[in-house]
Amino acid sequence: MKNIFRKKEKQIIKTKFTKPKVKSVGISKKSVIGLWIVLISSLVFGIYKNFTAIDQHTVHEKEVIETKLVDTSAIESFTKNFVKDYYTWQNNKESIEQREEKLSHYLTEELQALNTDTVRADIPTSSSVSDIDIWSVLQEDDDTYAVVYSVEQKITEEKNSETIHSTYRILLHQDNVGNLVITQNPTLWGAPNKSDYEPQQPESNGTVDSNTVQEITEFLETFFAFYPTATDKELTYYVKNNALPSINKDYTFSELINPIFQQSENQMQVWVAVKYLDEVTKKISISQYVLTVEKDTNWIIIE
Repeated sequence: MKNIFRKKEKQIIKTKFTKPKVKSVGISKKSVIGLWIVLISSLVFGIYKNFTAIDQHTVHEKEVIETKLVDTSAIESFTKNFVKDYYTWQNNKESIEQREEKLSHYLTEELQALNTDTVRADIPTSSSVSDIDIWSVLQEDDDTYAVVYSVEQKITEEKNSETIHSTYRILLHQDNVGNLVITQNPTLWGAPNKSDYEPQQPESNGTVDSNTVQEITEFLETFFAFYPTATDKELTYYVKNNALPSINKDYTFSELINPIFQQSENQMQVWVAVKYLDEVTKKISISQYVLTVEKDTNWIIIE
């Protein structure tokens, strides 16, 4: 009986401390591994992007336009020589033949043929060039230039003569070594006319008191009476920083015309016309100035 009890006791004890079986419910092992792979991949990619990222910023593009200076001296000289020969002839065969020979030095062969009969052997007039004006030289492309010019001609027929003024446009080709040839015949064109532009006139704005106006006026009258014959050294007492050059002219000061004064801080701006008598030509000369003056020990022109 004793042995049976002990056996049962052992069984009870064993049954009491036996761990219950736990059944796992949820994410499988493969899913967890997959999630870890995604997490690690994201972390590695983030670190890579951080080290390789390119700073993005707004780029403000600034267009720089370079001005290319073109020397048109040769083109202008070539054009003037052509104009003189093209519009000059005498009403005789020899002169007309000489004209055609001269034109061969300016025109393409096609244009020479085109101009063969423009001045005929029996033409009743003679022509001489009085004046030539070059109005513009514009670059059409890399090697072509358009020139607008005016020519003044004296046309004579028998005992009668008259002066005419005409404007034309031609095209010229310039090769790599600078040689020129006219590729388009003189074509009637328009000369620049007077513009109707009127600049805005300054007005006294009441910023300068009457005593200061009188002081500056007296200073300018003294200066401009002295100015025409003043040397550079003498000008330094009235003018700073070479604001006005010496002119060395035999002018006699007459008056200031309609001076206008405006104040800006401690400086005064003056618009003034100065009337002189030219002792050589006996003509009245009127010069216009825009001056900036300020007072140091006395009034001085600084600009």
